[in-house]
Amino acid sequence: MKSKIDYTLYLVTDRDLMSTKTLEEAVEQAIMGGCTLVQLREKTASSRDFYQTAIKVKAITDNYKVPLIINDRVDIALAIGADGVHVGQSDLPAAVVRKIIGKDRILGVSAGSVEKAIEAQRDGADYIGVGALFSTSTKIDAKSVSKETLMKIIEEVSIPVIGIGGINAQNAVQLRNTGINGIAVVSAIIAQKDIKLSAEKMLEIFGKKSLK
Repeated sequence: MKSKIDYTLYLVTDRDLMSTKTLEEAVEQAIMGGCTLVQLREKTASSRDFYQTAIKVKAITDNYKVPLIINDRVDIALAIGADGVHVGQSDLPAAVVRKIIGKDRILGVSAGSVEKAIEAQRDGADYIGVGALFSTSTKIDAKSVSKETLMKIIEEVSIPVIGIGGINAQNAVQLRNTGINGIAVVSAIIAQKDIKLSAEKMLEIFGKKSLK
């Protein structure tokens, strides 16, 4: 059930940053540390490589009963039976993606303004990814979003809001009482020597209990 999705700690993968030998190992460690959702992002992989990686990662997420979201590639998501797709403002329009994936799969949409967030909800998004909240090296072209804009988006939409962009162990506490449903984290988990421990720390800093 989509309504039961726990967005608290949302891992976004980046194979260039991972501290493990394989992406599957990194994902498994992150889930063991408490990650509640995984987004597979492969911006430079060929379609074949992305597909093969996605199959391996899905075997792990299925084993732990954690939803797997595919970044951008609707075809890959459908090919492997992923739980959903996440698209940005330069990808296929959310309304089009919703038609392709149907009503049962999760659709996440990136939004950096109140207007884009409202539009995403209207077009069928299940959650909004708002950012970049802090400066980030994983997405050079990401424009920063103020805390005021984040709060306004939370007020204006009725679907879950996830914070993304440069979130780490030093700044996650700033998001604890904003009302967001979760934080999406890349390097603060996947690039750390102990991925499992880093995920546990992020949950503790963000204050998972305050979300219930």
